[in-house]
Amino acid sequence: MWKFPIRYEVIVIGGGHAGCEAALASARMGLRTLLLTMNLDTIAKMSCNPAVGGIAKGHMVREIDALGGEMGKVIDVTGIQYRMLNATKGPAVWAPRAQADKWAYQIEMKHRLEKTPHLEIKQGTIEDLCIENDRITGVLTKEGIAYECQAVVLSSGTFLRGLLHIGETNYSGGRAGDQPSVGMSASLEKYGLQLGRLKTGTPPRVNKRSIDYSHTEEQPGEPGVKFSYDEEGIPRLPQISCHITYTTEETKKIILANIHRSPMYSGKITGVGPRYCPSIEDKIVRFSDKERHQIFLEPEGLNTQEVYVNGVSSSLPFDVQLDFIHSIPALRHAEIMRPAYAIEYDYVVSGQISASLECKQIEGLFLAGQINGTSGYEEAAGQGLMAGINAAYKVMDKPPLILKRSEAYIGVMIDDLVTKGLDEPYRMFTSRAEHRLLLRQDNADLRLRHYGYQAGLIDESRYQRVCDKQRIIETESQRLGKIFKQISGKGYTLAQLLCRPENTYASLRETYPDALQDFGEEINFQIELNLKYAGYIGRQTTEVAKLAHIENIHIPAEFDYANVHGLRNEARQKLAKFAPHTLGQAQRISGVSPADISILMIALMRDKKMAREEEESSPPGCGA
Repeated sequence: MWKFPIRYEVIVIGGGHAGCEAALASARMGLRTLLLTMNLDTIAKMSCNPAVGGIAKGHMVREIDALGGEMGKVIDVTGIQYRMLNATKGPAVWAPRAQADKWAYQIEMKHRLEKTPHLEIKQGTIEDLCIENDRITGVLTKEGIAYECQAVVLSSGTFLRGLLHIGETNYSGGRAGDQPSVGMSASLEKYGLQLGRLKTGTPPRVNKRSIDYSHTEEQPGEPGVKFSYDEEGIPRLPQISCHITYTTEETKKIILANIHRSPMYSGKITGVGPRYCPSIEDKIVRFSDKERHQIFLEPEGLNTQEVYVNGVSSSLPFDVQLDFIHSIPALRHAEIMRPAYAIEYDYVVSGQISASLECKQIEGLFLAGQINGTSGYEEAAGQGLMAGINAAYKVMDKPPLILKRSEAYIGVMIDDLVTKGLDEPYRMFTSRAEHRLLLRQDNADLRLRHYGYQAGLIDESRYQRVCDKQRIIETESQRLGKIFKQISGKGYTLAQLLCRPENTYASLRETYPDALQDFGEEINFQIELNLKYAGYIGRQTTEVAKLAHIENIHIPAEFDYANVHGLRNEARQKLAKFAPHTLGQAQRISGVSPADISILMIALMRDKKMAREEEESSPPGCGA
């Protein structure tokens, strides 16, 4: 084993969406960083759907951008269709989504990594971790190289003992066309981590020229949708439409007749799949009363004929896939270029990472992405960014950045991963956030940009812009509450008029051009939302403030739950397993009741009081 002559401060393992954000964050914070990936040609590869954003996921991409991450910027220059989902509903659930040119996305992200100062990128397969006294000191590769470091971010995706399934056939792989990582799973188990198995899947890709679009509904994009707060007037790729079609009764019959050949139903697949993104065979069985299921035909890029058949993920044999695809009128003569498949992979069972994403058993090892049991590019990228920031802070001997549930969807996700056991791949939804009106996709910069600035990921000019934006929104919202206008003999403030559903900031500007200024679309919209939803926002802000005291009650890492009298055995076991950092985290652990929290709070207050009394009674100079 040859030792590489350079000692890095942070090593990131894996070049997927989590690894890219982690490596960029660490390097931009000034730390000497190494990104190690099995194949340099598959950095930021879109293994499944060539799209970014969506319900709650779009919120997280905007949060990543607000914190100084890269995903939003890359999709803004490589997207081929943009839409704002849920635009007819309330602003809390509006969500940007973009179809990507997947090859352009990969190339653009790789280029940005390659030109980043303090960041080196190398091809290599990790076989083992170097641990001394329960602390990470480096990694060993299959190529016989030892790299030394102070912290590691492990973002292995679906590669840990990956096993692909197509009908009765299965074979090892990290995804179609790539080798799995076997040594890393063994290494993690060797150092005491408990691994579980999860499953995900992908649909077939068909040749565009073989699709009969006369049997589809066109779904055009929308102008003006973007993800990044920073880059204005960027050139966009040519925009194209997606199309919608449906399965048929014939599709259903074919799948039911061959359901025994699906490894999901024959017992060959042991991993648990995502409930909210089921395979087509799972849909047919679970929703047997439905006559048809919606399918989205999504182009994979401008320079390829491959079309992603979104909605028919499957692990059925190829001959069955061919039959059920041909049972769909638009795809009657479709040429399948890549078959659908399912993949099983290892993940680290819940309860073994802290809120900073650092592994509890191994100091300096941070986990991000599907290794933590999540599903999706956006969930992975959000974790990668936070793991990269916190790995850098660890090396700098600074406290970690832990986002609250009331501050970000990323905070909700990580808190869920830390406090709740997973029984399926975790996917973010707006319904998971208690305070989603505060966590809108349009205000991520106002919520989070200061954290990115403090970490050194946001420069002074970008930070000053958001400060100016915040000041204008606050002062203008107050000013509009003091300007009265007469309507039918009654006086109303402009703020009151703006609260009416038929009025917008733009319409009131036309009516009262001398009273309302044009601050630009983003700020105008924020002022409007601030006033229209002031009551709801105020109530959620009050709720957050009420809960803040319990969120801020710290539980020492060495706290012994066995000494807390009155705790139920289940609560004692769960608290010891998940080791929550705060009382707020403790109350969200399944199996811990409100009564347990009350008992725990009394015990913590008692210990704190005793510690304070001991400190006050100590003679001067003790412990010096």
